[in-house]
Amino acid sequence: MKEATKNIKRSLDGIVVSDKGEKTIVVKVTRRFKHPKYSKFVQISKKYHAHDENNSSKLGDTVTIIESRSYSKTKTWDLVSKS
Repeated sequence: MKEATKNIKRSLDGIVVSDKGEKTIVVKVTRRFKHPKYSKFVQISKKYHAHDENNSSKLGDTVTIIESRSYSKTKTWDLVSKS
């Protein structure tokens, strides 16, 4: 008998940097880590395209996104909540 596997999706927190697309937002996610060689803390940012069904997010909002099915070539994340 197979055990039930839980479908745990990654979630990321970031800031909306663009809301110009129809039902699409661009979210900037910043992560902080310690450099392996120099032991200095470094910040790296990455932008993700996310699906916003109701066009509810505006520029500068802090949002949470999760992995989802592919909506287009670059849009593979879904908006979960605004804070």
